[in-house]
Amino acid sequence: MTGNAGATGGGVTGNAGVTAAAPQGDCPFTVDRPIMRQRWERLTFLHWAFDPDAVQRLLPPGLTAETWDGAAWVGLVPFYMRVATPAGRRVPWVSNFCETNVRTYVRDPSGRSGIWFFSLDAARLGAVVVARATPYRLPYFWASMRLGQRGDESAYLAQRYRSPLGGLHCGPVTSRVRVAVGEPIPAHQVSAFEHFLTARWMLFSVTGGRPTAARACHSRWPLHRATAQLVDDQLITAAGLPAPGGEPLVHYSPGVDVAIGGPEK
Repeated sequence: MTGNAGATGGGVTGNAGVTAAAPQGDCPFTVDRPIMRQRWERLTFLHWAFDPDAVQRLLPPGLTAETWDGAAWVGLVPFYMRVATPAGRRVPWVSNFCETNVRTYVRDPSGRSGIWFFSLDAARLGAVVVARATPYRLPYFWASMRLGQRGDESAYLAQRYRSPLGGLHCGPVTSRVRVAVGEPIPAHQVSAFEHFLTARWMLFSVTGGRPTAARACHSRWPLHRATAQLVDDQLITAAGLPAPGGEPLVHYSPGVDVAIGGPEK
């Protein structure tokens, strides 16, 4: 499968250092002064192809849907999050929680590639309140969530609360996913398309009508093949997208440690 878009984040400024000629799948910069550290673990990536116009109409001015073989791609990504200070300090009953994201891939006016989040559901109300108040202004929602693993199966459940925080489709919305995790994909066998779907180093948001970006640096994703056994999801349509068609492309990862950079106007 061939494509028309890369997976790296473009030029580097601020507190990020350049890694010259980073191979595809490796972060092209470092975040030398992170504002927080995170661990994303037990992730499942589920992706569907969409008409680019259906995605573009939901994006803010200045961002363009990034395509592969003429399609925009929307991801449903449930996982477990661990958040820490820049020094690595965690408070387990506050810092650890399940999360599920609905996302797509975009380019900004300077050609930098990254992620646009349609929604982020988290099982920790404090994290939702803080995330909505930060300069990133990410569209977080509070949800009841569970992640279970038995043998090679991983199961995720999210049920968004009716929240006094408000926002688009603030509940109730549910998402149920169960996948069978297969063998690891050797690093040299991860395709350019799989890097396009997973190797993303920037996020974009809008604060007060102005675009904001942030960098997320981590090691290469350890990816596994995976198969969807159950997908019963309302988060994608709650974001304003059409219902996805067909079976998703599925990948699983045990996780990575991440350094998050500060907001960049």
